[in-house]
Amino acid sequence: MLESTEPRRREMTLSYECGTSDMPLLAETIGHNLQRTATLHAERDALISIHQGISWTYREFDERVNALADGLLRAGLHKGERVGLWSANRAEWSLVQYATAKAGLILVNINPSYRANELRYALRHCGCRWLFAATGLGDADFVEMVSSSRDELPGLETAIFFDTEQWREVSESTAPGPPSDALMQRMSELDCDEPINIQYTSGTTGFAKGATLTHHNILNNALMIGSILRYTHEDRICIPVPLYHCFGMVMGNLAASNYGAAMVYPSERFNPEATLAAVESERCTSLYGVPTMYIAQLRHPNFKRYDLSSLRTGLMSGSPCPVEVMKQVSEEMGIDELSIAFGMTETSPVTTMVPIDDTLEHRCTTVGQVMPYTEIKIVDPNTGHIQPRGVAGEFQARGYSVMRGYWNEADKTSSTIDQALWMHTGDLATMDEDGYVRIVGRIRDIVIRGGENIYPREIEEFLYAHHAISDVQVIGVPDERYGEQLMAWIVVKEGETLDEQGVRDFCRGRIAHFKIPHYIKFVDAFPITVTGKIQKFRMREQAIEELGLQEVAETVTA
Repeated sequence: MLESTEPRRREMTLSYECGTSDMPLLAETIGHNLQRTATLHAERDALISIHQGISWTYREFDERVNALADGLLRAGLHKGERVGLWSANRAEWSLVQYATAKAGLILVNINPSYRANELRYALRHCGCRWLFAATGLGDADFVEMVSSSRDELPGLETAIFFDTEQWREVSESTAPGPPSDALMQRMSELDCDEPINIQYTSGTTGFAKGATLTHHNILNNALMIGSILRYTHEDRICIPVPLYHCFGMVMGNLAASNYGAAMVYPSERFNPEATLAAVESERCTSLYGVPTMYIAQLRHPNFKRYDLSSLRTGLMSGSPCPVEVMKQVSEEMGIDELSIAFGMTETSPVTTMVPIDDTLEHRCTTVGQVMPYTEIKIVDPNTGHIQPRGVAGEFQARGYSVMRGYWNEADKTSSTIDQALWMHTGDLATMDEDGYVRIVGRIRDIVIRGGENIYPREIEEFLYAHHAISDVQVIGVPDERYGEQLMAWIVVKEGETLDEQGVRDFCRGRIAHFKIPHYIKFVDAFPITVTGKIQKFRMREQAIEELGLQEVAETVTA
């Protein structure tokens, strides 16, 4: 999939690559793709949700999807209307994913870690007419949060919670079976280039942006990912990563349904032992995770009790991974064909991958080569000119996988996707003579904590609302387990008092748990340049020294 001609590469001096493939892109919708797979692999396992005791074949899964899609049509939902989905990993999540696609509705993924304020923003911003949701997760009461937000969500017509009579009414309004005439008619009206999914990504201005993706975007990205991992209908994919992320719903679900492979959900939220048990009991051939997930499994006291011999391949993505962990995944988990993937939600998400039969060096020190039907280049951020090989610059991508834009935000779209349709990622990277990409930094001030992308500006604006805070700056500092942790530097208003616990209490229950600063430092001022610009790199250097994180900061990562 990532083959290239060596003489051509030696002749090239600029950091530009265009991926090729013998496999054509698909020009079909997600609904038609699932229907075709269900016909070819009717009695093969489609979805196993272990924590729910659910196991469906492709015939059963497709029939249940049809029943739910029919329920959506009967309720009067029209093509292009938005439907929110707020839940951790459950079988119902995937039913809604595929049913909305068949009905031509735009699925809005909502992070189950969101609290009421973030939920309201997402639902208002994209104008969700319906919301599907779990009743809660852990100590978070989703029903109460929706109820308390009703007055601020005038456009939200219906909220349907799983495990309730209302869910059963809409999902079982017709008996499971082939698509009705009405659903067939709706599916015939859909085009693969139409938006089908909105995923919210944290914004530098403090508000999330809704990356708008089409059938063509995500279905084909999943197809190419599966091809590189050499998936067939014999594969069984363990998916402990969140479904609300592209990692779960695209690289997991859609990659599986493209090839007739099985989707295996070990638990609602990641649990290392449940994941190990799922691999053993379901004889999974592929395992997904961010580095922290693999580390948690390797370090679990019962790790050696589980038979992982069925594993062949897998994906690691989300944040840099220590080289030693990569070696352990290969040697102790037996995943000899592990691939590293790199991209962003706005590119559906993967733009580069490491071939599964590549060297350990490439898998440990790069994010791979360009994906098929994708162009990538490394440019000087100041001039926009393509850099020579080996010289750092901004990583940009162009091709079928680039999003339609940010929902209802034309200005932000035009500042991210230029007139030549290049996606400006904000990541600093280099490209070597063989086309391998290394990420060396970030132009935008992003923090990646255990695979979660966090923009400090959002946390800063939230903390500014505290009555005792005069000024605040948030940075990322290295962390052995999560890759990075958030640290807040806070200037307290004169005459006010505030301690670390007060800051955390202010955050708890109001923003997602992973956005709450792990470290808090009270200061009188921030390091600044002579022109008054805050030097966050100086803050990071000082924090590493004060917190004793020098060894973690120097850890070699992949």
